[in-house]
Order: sequence, then structure tokens, then C-alpha cells
Amino acid sequence: MSAELGLGLAALGRPEYINLGRAQDLPAGRSVDDLRRRSHAMLDLAWAAGLRMVDTARSYGLAEQFLGEWLARYPERRSALWISSKWGYTYVANWQPGAEQHEVKDHSLANFERQWPQTLAALGGPPDLYLIHSVTPQSPALQDSALLGRLDQLARQGVEVGLSVSGPQQSEVIQAALALGGPFQAVQATWNVLEPSAAEALAQAKEADWRVVIKEALANGRLTDRGAGQAGEEGTTLDALALAAALAQPWADIVLSGAVTAGQLESNLRARQLANSALPTALLALRETPEVYWRRRAGLPWQ
Repeated sequence: MSAELGLGLAALGRPEYINLGRAQDLPAGRSVDDLRRRSHAMLDLAWAAGLRMVDTARSYGLAEQFLGEWLARYPERRSALWISSKWGYTYVANWQPGAEQHEVKDHSLANFERQWPQTLAALGGPPDLYLIHSVTPQSPALQDSALLGRLDQLARQGVEVGLSVSGPQQSEVIQAALALGGPFQAVQATWNVLEPSAAEALAQAKEADWRVVIKEALANGRLTDRGAGQAGEEGTTLDALALAAALAQPWADIVLSGAVTAGQLESNLRARQLANSALPTALLALRETPEVYWRRRAGLPWQ
């Protein structure tokens, strides 16, 4: 096993997200205080389990703030943690369930200059890695010389700079970023047994000495007992097998767990002991084309 598990806060920092079965995981009210307590509790559990990587973003509701509050409570832990955050989306749902729009995308230099100080204030200091959030072929970021120059300046100040990618053209975006020769040093991409199409591009990123982070290894809950069902030997859960498959990729450095309950985290952690387990044939047969996978993802409801 070449990679390590980390905790992603996408589903913990805001009242609604697109994970299957979310209504079973979080209290009905989902107030700011509810999610603050849940986030802090999950961070405590992750720390106790030895997870030392935490991922967040400006658009994850109050996730950066919740993490910053937790760090302020345990300042001695900061040096042992590796923290990534992302800019480029703004959370606009205002904590309202059923909001028509949850986030607004803007990859401009002006938005970077607005969001970078917000990240610093929320976290109480800089993250170790700062990524452009969800770069696609339609994003202007990779052609914006002023923005790239500003990101290069950030990298020279000691903050690792990267990009996250999404959509059926993840590979093309990664290769375009690699061709720039800088300022990027890391990529966060979706890879799972349903949608493994970015693997070759991620291997190229690793060869270029980039850090590679896997997100959505459980396909927003589709690779759990709420989605594809149980798999493997008795006592082996589908989520653990799917995460183990991601951890086993030779080019991966970090695989994010999106757990929001103690039980989910406990189940996810079993992946660390399953690196050599063969994936069930029935699970391998679930692989989809990128177009089908991303179309289905786009249809998942916020809940």
C-alpha cells in the first residue's frame, strides 16, 4: 500500500451534500452548532486513528472555520498535520436546506485574492496545499498568466500549489497543467472503481514529482452498502474494499475518506488492512464510461 488515508470535510461543513443516505447520517436540524460539533468529533476520531491529512475548501460551508477552531483547541497538533484547502468556489446557500444554488464557481485572479485571506483567517494560518477547485477544460485558470504568476509567488512563499479536477475530461486537464511546467505541484482527482479513467494522467503527475490526492473514492456513497451493496468475504465491507483499491494505486499519495459518522470512519479504516485483497468480480463489472459516471453524479440530489 503506497498511500495514506486522510479525512475530507466536504460533507461535514454544510447542511446539504450529494452523498447517498445523508439523511441517515446527520441530525434533521443540522444547525451550525450541530455541524461544528460533528466536525470536531470526526477530527478527534481521525486524529486518534492516526490520520494526519485533512482536506477542506472555501466552498465547503464552514468547514475551514470548523477546522480552524479545532486547530486552535489543539495547537500542538498543527505541525503533525498536512492540510489542504481549495479556492475557486463560493458557498452561497446560506445554510438554507433546499437552496436552488449551493456554490458559485469563479477562477479569476480577483477571486483568488479575495479567498486566500479568508482561508488564512478561517484556518488561523496557511494550509500546506492550496488548490484551484475543480478545474475543467472550460476554466480559464490554465490560460490566465496573471493568475499563474500569483500562484507561482504563493509557491515561492512555501505553500504547495495544486489543482483539483472533475468531470469526464480530468485526464486532459491534468496533462495541460503538467505541460505548463509550473506552478503546480499537486493534483486532487476523482478515482474509483467505477471511474478510473484518470489513472494514466495521475501516474504521469506522480512521475513529475507531483503529490496525488484521490477524492470521491466511494463515488459519493455509490460504493457503499447504500449504493452497490455488500461485497467481498464475510466481514468485509464494500467501502473498505473500494478505499483499499484506491490506496493500492502506485501513484497515489493520499486517499480521502468522506466519513461523517464514527461508524463510517471505522469501516473506512479497515481499508488499511485490505491492500492485498482482490476486488470481487461483480464490483469490477460496475465500471462505467466517464460520460455515464459524471452524468449520474450530476444527477445526485443535494440532501
